[in-house]
Amino acid sequence: MKPLRDLLDKIEPHVQKGARFEKLYSSYEALDTFLFTPSDRTHTGPHVRDVIDTKRVMLLVVYALIPCILMAMFNTGYQIHRVVEQGGTVLDNWQSAVYAMTGLPLATSSIVGSMVHGALYFVPVLIVTLFVGGNFEMLFSTVRGHPVNEGFLVTGMLIPLIMPPAVPLWQLAIGVAFGIVIGKEIFGGTGMNFLNPALTARAFLFFAYPASLSGEVWVAATPADGRSGATWLASWAEGAGHLGDFTWMDAFLGLIPGSMGETSVLAVLIGGVLLLLTRVAAWQTMLGVTVGTLVTAAALNAIGSDTNPMMSLPAHWHLLLGGWAFGTVFMATDPVSSAFTSTGKLWYGVGIGLLCVLIRTVNPAYPEGMMLAILFMNMFAPLIDHAVVSANISRRAARHG
Repeated sequence: MKPLRDLLDKIEPHVQKGARFEKLYSSYEALDTFLFTPSDRTHTGPHVRDVIDTKRVMLLVVYALIPCILMAMFNTGYQIHRVVEQGGTVLDNWQSAVYAMTGLPLATSSIVGSMVHGALYFVPVLIVTLFVGGNFEMLFSTVRGHPVNEGFLVTGMLIPLIMPPAVPLWQLAIGVAFGIVIGKEIFGGTGMNFLNPALTARAFLFFAYPASLSGEVWVAATPADGRSGATWLASWAEGAGHLGDFTWMDAFLGLIPGSMGETSVLAVLIGGVLLLLTRVAAWQTMLGVTVGTLVTAAALNAIGSDTNPMMSLPAHWHLLLGGWAFGTVFMATDPVSSAFTSTGKLWYGVGIGLLCVLIRTVNPAYPEGMMLAILFMNMFAPLIDHAVVSANISRRAARHG
């Protein structure tokens, strides 16, 4: 690493303030602090400093996402091979052509084959997200003369994981641009946005291009008499009334159709444990979402309905299906767009769980409610914090009155 350190040290004088390329300092600083620990030290004042800076915190979240990334690639290929084994065919696209050149089998028993086939779908989505989003981050940082916002390290990994495998890359590019610019940059960048940028990008694509973000999310044509590629929640909402050929363990491990990184509860839990141990994510928010989901789903189950199949979905299944687990661990706990107070985080989470179940049941045409629930509660997070702080002030005033 020393040659790289020496190269960066030689470049630094040319991008410092007053130098010829000073406009590029934000790009240089982003690369330098990403690769190496900043050399800045506090020499005066009574301030307590920590070696963990914002970039290091963002990297911890990226590390926590690694199990979901690996599962995203494996399950994408696995589901394609599963449909083929049922009599379906792969789509006529460049991914299928490249995979055929590898000589690997179209079989669920081939772990390497599933990983390679899935990577052919996941990696291009990741590259487009990082390229488009990264360039917009650089552009806004250069214009403002600010360092590159660290938040995109996480946003750039989250967006591919909440996308279906066959999302058109040009649509993805537009969605990423919308999520970064409209969802974050116009409010001042990382730390100033009140909406989750990754979910903002997904919401834009869902409403602008619904055919690409909902319904048939998989990338193989099923036989006429076979099961569709729709998600479990979509099949249940259509009145199937059963969980198809999958088991509880399939849902827990993530061997079911869905957005690429959202299907595996196990992978999400592994990342969640890391976030909790490092205190990067708030346990109050996760607990609140869980309680809100179970209580609301159980209440609706008790009421029952002869016309709405979603109301008969067992409460515990809400925790396994769709983007519930991924949203609870990685989206709802976003420290910028969620509530700040400890009590506020708990009520913020309860609101997300309640709204998620209500959206899933009241509107069967849109069985996945986690995205809208989190975005809706993002807007109410400041109000929740205000209510909590005001209540604390009132209690203390009464106690010491």
